[in-house]
Amino acid sequence: MPEIKDPDDGVQIDLVSGERMEGLTTMEKIRTVLDGVRDGNIVILEEGLSPDEESRLIEVTMTEISPDEFNGIEIETYPKSEAANTGLLDRLMGNESTQKLTVIGPANQIETLHKDENLISALVSRK
Repeated sequence: MPEIKDPDDGVQIDLVSGERMEGLTTMEKIRTVLDGVRDGNIVILEEGLSPDEESRLIEVTMTEISPDEFNGIEIETYPKSEAANTGLLDRLMGNESTQKLTVIGPANQIETLHKDENLISALVSRK
């Protein structure tokens, strides 16, 4: 992903399509997210991660935290309308849709102000 040359220019937001993440393994998805966040970017995933992938992302993040370099991540997710994304049979069988928007950023730059099923409000600072 291209980087902003001067951090004073603003905060870079990487909007990652579901198509880009579709063929990646769990670790490739995690590296895509963490590499962007470690560069100080806010990463927004169009289709989010599965619950197992989110758990793995948190595990990997915890191993990479260091006081001087990386403070960790802030992650917020909300599902898209379940009725629009899964059929009746899928819902009855308990198949969970992974189609949801996920916002991930450096813990020291993003603060969640409000979250509900339709809105994530976050305050983003330059550092």
